[in-house]
Amino acid sequence: MTFKLSDICTFADGRIAVADLDLTSYISTENMLQNKEGITRSAGLPTVNQTQAYQAEDVLVSNIRPYFRKIWYADRDGGCSNDVLVFRAKENVYPSFLYYLLSDDTFFDYATATAKGTKMPRGDKGAIMRYKVPDLPLDIQIGIADTLAALDARIAENKAINHHLEQMAQAIFKSWFVDFEPFGAVMPDDWREGTLSEIATITMGQSPDGSSYNEDGIGTVFYQGRAEFGSRFPTRRLFTTQPKRMAAKGDVLMSVRAPVGDVNVAYESCCLGRGLVGIQSNNSCQSFILYTMFALKQQLDMFNGEGTVFGSINKNDMATLPVLIPSDEVLRQFEELVNPMDATIEANYAESSNLQAARDSLLPRLMSGELSVADLIVTK
Repeated sequence: MTFKLSDICTFADGRIAVADLDLTSYISTENMLQNKEGITRSAGLPTVNQTQAYQAEDVLVSNIRPYFRKIWYADRDGGCSNDVLVFRAKENVYPSFLYYLLSDDTFFDYATATAKGTKMPRGDKGAIMRYKVPDLPLDIQIGIADTLAALDARIAENKAINHHLEQMAQAIFKSWFVDFEPFGAVMPDDWREGTLSEIATITMGQSPDGSSYNEDGIGTVFYQGRAEFGSRFPTRRLFTTQPKRMAAKGDVLMSVRAPVGDVNVAYESCCLGRGLVGIQSNNSCQSFILYTMFALKQQLDMFNGEGTVFGSINKNDMATLPVLIPSDEVLRQFEELVNPMDATIEANYAESSNLQAARDSLLPRLMSGELSVADLIVTK
């Protein structure tokens, strides 16, 4: 027997004062990460007095461009923008089970297929609540949710480790190349100030012909802009059979349209759309390039438009960005220290990607009854 989604949950409709929120409790589509990666810290708060409220154990789903699969299981109370749907489990529905039910790719495919609009499609709330869901007793709901949560716990552990490693690497960069702590707090005489083009090759993106786009894995991975960015690596969505401008695995990818300056790392060779620039070290010091771009974030913010002006940065502006050029020996020492951290971050990301694939494969089979939690225990 199947139910409709409206049989097991509701849209929460409470309000909360913006004055009661901070950058960790306000959620918008902008700080929700695609491909089910959760959330990040908000860049700001809304200017209105009140906004939509959510509470711990609610499920938040971005209602703009459902194909980005932005979803978060709330672990705190807070507020969110109106473009975020807040699902609340009804009685005798395990909240974590509701989260996994809505995490299923089948749900996002349905929400995308029934969405309204083309350029900026939004989910149809009425259609969403008509989505068919299984009728499962509470004990089965708990078993399914707890099984999948075990995989997510390992993914979260990897994410926490990666965050710590990235913070460590940024701290080392600041100590060496901003505060000069290992060098007596003074810039060494054999260092100099230069421009980004002196130490890196800059490739501005150029979008291929739209007729070459596909979502079927045919051709080359194609990133249009910041929308595909994750916490460290971008998410595959589009491919092209007519790539123009390319970035190599490990290149720094930076958004060149508002917001200018957000950074990811190419996990594989990829085609760059016009919303991105690829930055590759001229002397194999890619970690130094990455953390240099992180350090330039505040300066790059100046290129973000104010009011109705759309922020952007061109190749000449990129090429002339002021950077520090240390000695070759210090660069070598920095790479030897930091590059293993970056390699561990990549390895953890690869493991998490495999765990996510396993979770997403198990999820529909558990929901449909094709597999039971008992089957998984026997398999172990």
